[in-house]
Amino acid sequence: MDKYDVIIIGSGPGGYVSAIRASQLGLKTAIIEKESLGGICLNWGCIPTKALLKSAQVFEYIKHAKDYGINVKNYEKDFDAVINRSRDVAQNMNKGVDFLMKKNKIDVYIGEGLIGKSKRVKIISSNQEKEIEGKHIIIATGARSRDIKSIPIDGEKIIGYREAMTLKKQPKKLSIIGSGAIGIEFAYFYNTMGTDVTLIEFQDRIAPLEDEDISYQLEKSFKKIGINIMTNSEVIGIDNSGKSPILNIKNGEKEVKLDSEVVLSAIGVKSNIENLGLEEVGVAIDNDKILVNDFYETNIPGYYAIGDITKGQALAHVASAEGILCVEKISGMHVEAINYNNIPGCTYCHPEIASVGFTERQAIDEGFEIKVGKFPFSASGKAKASGSSDGFVKVIFDAKYGEWLGCHMIGNGVTEMITEAVIGRKLETTGHEILKTVHPHPTMSEAIMEAVANAYDETIHL
Repeated sequence: MDKYDVIIIGSGPGGYVSAIRASQLGLKTAIIEKESLGGICLNWGCIPTKALLKSAQVFEYIKHAKDYGINVKNYEKDFDAVINRSRDVAQNMNKGVDFLMKKNKIDVYIGEGLIGKSKRVKIISSNQEKEIEGKHIIIATGARSRDIKSIPIDGEKIIGYREAMTLKKQPKKLSIIGSGAIGIEFAYFYNTMGTDVTLIEFQDRIAPLEDEDISYQLEKSFKKIGINIMTNSEVIGIDNSGKSPILNIKNGEKEVKLDSEVVLSAIGVKSNIENLGLEEVGVAIDNDKILVNDFYETNIPGYYAIGDITKGQALAHVASAEGILCVEKISGMHVEAINYNNIPGCTYCHPEIASVGFTERQAIDEGFEIKVGKFPFSASGKAKASGSSDGFVKVIFDAKYGEWLGCHMIGNGVTEMITEAVIGRKLETTGHEILKTVHPHPTMSEAIMEAVANAYDETIHL
């Protein structure tokens, strides 16, 4: 029987990053993957969706080329080519992960991993069963589209994110249930490509986890480009018997019927914790999540869990950070627990959304006396020159001690700007330190400095 220091089940951004770091630390490492190296993020999520969104952005640029003094007479989209480009990007990245596994001398097993007692893992594939043994076993199996009885995904008329990325034919009408990151990004993509999109949200605003000002700006921007938005709306049933699905939607006191060619269910994700042997080993689970301590060890010594199957944010960069921390702890390094209130979140629609820390409402509810500053991109020279002046930067500070409580942005390229706030908060910087940090001009990022100036009544350009 092959023996390892670390065995990892799942090769997503949590699993494969853990494996590489473990190997770097001198630990003999194996990774088990049932489908494709890189997991959902690389093959069906983060990476290929960005390829789709880039195609949409290019198409949007061409449609508005005249605004920039450029005349383009003949142009058209090729939906199949857009989809194929996205898949090619994913496949190339998959090859990259395969290369990294070989480079770091990590043994890769293709099949399903089933944990057992005595730290043994059974690998089940189509042609064989094999058992390996490890001193430490890390479960990193991720999550999948949540399927509920009232909206059963059939892969054709009612689809999840996988099918949304590989449709053979672009639908004329698409209804999207849920306005989290997945729903928002696909709404923007399909609308830009020419589909009639309706976005349905149960809460009173879209992007409900974001700061309220961000949600309202996004709704304004989306309505401007023709996306239909239904908030305070609950899908109570679906008639899938005809050629096209018909949604029965409760909107306040009234019920509305909405027909669509295709319905995308984007109502969240479900942890992949079934058929792993957790019950046999005795690993504790609560509300669809594996319970772990600050260093990702379960209640059973030597068994760990990271990523979407634990209670932290279901984000690729969170899973990677957890995986690195977990194996560094295993190797005996001194490590610091992750501060989950300093995890940035990004949504790659247009305008983009990026945020970290407390929203204004959360800060007030926590009892902070706050200073709030905003700076609109309509007052930014770089944004005006780029033709993308929708949006703003919003900052929140503790009025008493100057602590940077939160930063929320919506606008062109803000996903590349948010790290300034993450680092600032990590280093416990104050508003005045940001204000006195000279930002380059003209840039989008100087809007952060301007927003801070607004919070402290020192605004120059408003």
